[in-house]
Parts: sequence; C-alpha cells; structure tokens
Amino acid sequence: MHVEIARRAQKFLKRLQKEQRARIEKRLRQLAQNPVPADAKFLGRDQQAERVFRYRIGPFRALYKLKKECVLVAKIDKRPRVYRR
Repeated sequence: MHVEIARRAQKFLKRLQKEQRARIEKRLRQLAQNPVPADAKFLGRDQQAERVFRYRIGPFRALYKLKKECVLVAKIDKRPRVYRR
C-alpha cells in the first residue's frame, strides 16, 4: 500500500516551515505500513462509501481516505479549520 497526497494537502505542506513539513511527511509515510494506527479516528464514510479517518500530528490534523490500493490524504490543516468543507 502507498500514500498519495492530494493537491490541496500538498499546497498546505508547501506553506509550512521545513521542520514541520518533514515531521508531517514522516508521519504520513508511516500510514503505508499501518493505514489505521491506534491514534487515528474513524470519522465515517464519504459519498463513494470510502472510509474517512482523522490522523493527529501535533497541532495539525490530516483527513485521509482508505482506498483499496492506497491511502489518500485529502486535507491537512490546523484543528479548527480542517473540518470545514
């Protein structure tokens, strides 16, 4: 299984400082080995019936979808903003 990062999440990562970006990318790469770690929370299913999870990385949250062949990181942001549509 591999991890894909959506364009929206990539834009957010580009705006971060180098150290923060490296820490988040390292944690996201770990999802390839264990797609549902103990600190991930199941949020529900989207319109395509894919499971959506929240992954906490310090003050940031990553929302990702678990697909058959990959983990798609859809959005990354600080906690209060990440849940807005």
